[in-house]
Amino acid sequence: MKNLQDTTILNNGVKMPWFGIGVFKVEEGPELVNAVKTAIKHGYRCVDTAAIYGNEEGVGQGIHEGIEVAEISREELFVTSKVWNSDLGYESTLAAYETSLQKLGLEYLDLYLIHWPVDGKYKEAWRALETLYKEGRVKAIGVSNFQIHHLEDLMNDAEIKPVINQVEYHPRLTQKALQEFCREHDIQLEAWSPLMQGQLLDNPVLKDIASKYHKSAAQIILRWDLQNGVVTIPKSTKEHRIIENASVFDFTLTKDEMDRIDQLNQNHRVGPDPDHIDF
Repeated sequence: MKNLQDTTILNNGVKMPWFGIGVFKVEEGPELVNAVKTAIKHGYRCVDTAAIYGNEEGVGQGIHEGIEVAEISREELFVTSKVWNSDLGYESTLAAYETSLQKLGLEYLDLYLIHWPVDGKYKEAWRALETLYKEGRVKAIGVSNFQIHHLEDLMNDAEIKPVINQVEYHPRLTQKALQEFCREHDIQLEAWSPLMQGQLLDNPVLKDIASKYHKSAAQIILRWDLQNGVVTIPKSTKEHRIIENASVFDFTLTKDEMDRIDQLNQNHRVGPDPDHIDF
């Protein structure tokens, strides 16, 4: 991983950038549009949103403006969205995909995910994703917030294996068993909330390592993600932070430093527990 355009090859042969921008909880409006456009201008090629974020229209506008500013083609970007729990089901998932495309102003998505493993619903939604994939409407399909038993259950009946499992992942929640399972089954792990919503930025271990490299604690975490083979999508709307987050390709953490960060794990979540979904 040498730069922002470096990619991992998913199990269906599609290339996905290791690093991107997330827009969770960024409301529609000029700030959102400018954040996406700015990220693309500074070399980001991966953009992650979801239907439930309520901001697909602004993300789409930012993508179109970013393409123009960066003078690149749509095909050079990797755009992800997700189907929400209330739309899980075969026909409703197909309809949700069309709605997301319309809001984003795009002809296709690079990746479409089931957002949460709602019991009794995700298998029908997966059938819809398989249909979209077979029809060439989406480049790749995957899941989000699936635990090992959810993945096993899905793959028992699935024709197509997920390419991605996007989960909460940070030094307080390393999910080693899940990561190993995904590695064994050639499912790429992707991190949401990699900075634990800012709760780790004053951690003394991370600050100590950061001082050695003249980096921020956030940059150390993001580098740790990448060296663990995890795609990562930090959120920011500030241009200086968007640039800083991506400045993680000019140093390498040692094994000892990686181990020290691993030891921060407490199996602590800032988001919901995927085994107890009530929304």
